[in-house]
Amino acid sequence: MSSFSRSAQQWASFARSWLLIDARMQPPGKIASVCSVRLQGKHKPIYHPLSDIGDHVVVMNTRHIAFSGNKWEQKVYSSHTGYPGSFKQLTAAQMHKKDPTAIIKLAVYGMLPKNLTRRTMMQRLHLFPDDLLPDDILRNLTEELPQPREIPRKLSDYTQEERDAFPRLWTPPEDFRMK
Repeated sequence: MSSFSRSAQQWASFARSWLLIDARMQPPGKIASVCSVRLQGKHKPIYHPLSDIGDHVVVMNTRHIAFSGNKWEQKVYSSHTGYPGSFKQLTAAQMHKKDPTAIIKLAVYGMLPKNLTRRTMMQRLHLFPDDLLPDDILRNLTEELPQPREIPRKLSDYTQEERDAFPRLWTPPEDFRMK
């Protein structure tokens, strides 16, 4: 009986799983690092750099990613075809407006190993700008991964009791008016 469970464990470690990650309000680098580990298969006990054992990773809500600071305007993506005059530069905001999945795709591509397996690993990455997923992908999903960072709550998400219980640092005078 123990050999059955051992073979089942081996089968589970060799099988390709379909993992779902929600990128809403997450930095692209954090999402890319989680994706690259799963695409390479580094989370499996049978990992070897030459073996192709990675899982499929589905990333939804790439339209709603979040950069810290002023990176939407300061981060620049550049490309060059090799021909004279073909050097192009786009800010993160311009690239995101053009293609909402491009920033995550480039971040994951940069974190994968620079060898011949990178292209096949990228084929197992499925990016969607919103939370609408095709039915064939929904049928294949086996696990949802937790978000790397906790989403901060808005003031409207707190109840009135929670707002009243929050300690006040300053109480405005009664004749105080905001302009």
